[in-house]
Amino acid sequence: MVDLLRIKTFLHAAENLNFSETARILHLTQPTVSHHIKNLEGELSVELFKRQGAAIKLTEAGRLLVPWARKILQSSIEMQEIMESLKEGIAGTLVIACSTTAGKYVLPQLAARFAIRHPKIQITLLRCSPETVIPNMLDGVANLGVISYEIRDKEMELQKFFQDSISIIVPQNHPFISRSQILPEDLLGEPIIMREESSGTRKIILSELAQHDISLEDLNIFMQIGNAEAIIRTVAAGYGISFVSKLASAPQIEKGNVVAVPIEGINLVRTIYMVRKRMDASNRPQDAFWSFVHDASNKDIIEMAGRGDLKYTIRDL
Repeated sequence: MVDLLRIKTFLHAAENLNFSETARILHLTQPTVSHHIKNLEGELSVELFKRQGAAIKLTEAGRLLVPWARKILQSSIEMQEIMESLKEGIAGTLVIACSTTAGKYVLPQLAARFAIRHPKIQITLLRCSPETVIPNMLDGVANLGVISYEIRDKEMELQKFFQDSISIIVPQNHPFISRSQILPEDLLGEPIIMREESSGTRKIILSELAQHDISLEDLNIFMQIGNAEAIIRTVAAGYGISFVSKLASAPQIEKGNVVAVPIEGINLVRTIYMVRKRMDASNRPQDAFWSFVHDASNKDIIEMAGRGDLKYTIRDL
C-alpha cells in the first residue's frame, strides 16, 4: 500500500520542483523529503524526477502520477470526514435539484421531516428546468435530482419517487362541468393552455392523446405558459382549459375557482423519479436522503401525493 505521506510529499515536490521548499512547507528536513521520494519511486518501480544538480524536473511517469496522487489524497480526506461524522451523527450539506411542479409540493415536506431527523445537515432545494437537472448533478452543483422522465445514463442511478396524477381543469362556468366525463375528441376546438415543450406534463398528455389519434396539430393551443400556478390562474379567469398536476390544482379546485373534468379512456398518471450520480466515494447526507424517501414513516406523504390531495400540518412532521 502506498504511504500517504509519501504521496503528499511527492505532490508538493511536483508543484514546487524544489525539495528544499517542499521540506519547508511540510516541516521536514530535505533528506527526509528525498528519502520519501526515493521510497515512493521504489514502490512504484519508476523514476518520478530527473535530478540535475539542485534542480529537479518531473519525468513522464511523474506527470502521469500527479492527478492520481491528488485523487488519492482527496479520497483520504473524504474518508476521514465520513469517519468523523459517524461520531456526531450525519452532518454536511445536501442540494436537491427539482424540475417538476409535483416535486416542489412533495419534496419540501420530505426535506422538512429529514431536517428534523438530521439537524446537522443543511438542505437546499434548487428549482431548475428539466434540461438542467442532470448537468447540475454532473457538475457537482446538486447531489440529488427530481425529474419526471426516465433516463438511461450509465453515470446516473434512478429510483421511483411517487406517482403524479394529471387532470384537465376548466373554468367554473364551462359547459364540460355538467357532464360526468368528456371524450378525447371533445378537446378539439377548445382553447388549450399548454406547458412548454420540455415539460413532463406536456409529454405525457401528447402521448396519451396520440393513442386516440389526436396530435398536437389537431389541438387549438391558445397559449403556452411555463408555470403551473400561472396556468391555473389563467384558466380560473376563463381564458381556456388546461392539463395540470392535481397537486398544483387541488387548492383552487377546493375553492371552486376551477373544476377538474374526467376524460374517458385517458390515464394521465406519470412516475416522478429521484436521480443521483453513481459515485465511488460515499456521500452520507445524499445516501441518507435517498433511503429516507421510502422510509415507512413517509408512506402518508407518498400515498397522498399519488392521490393529488397532499396536505399536512407541523404535527405530521
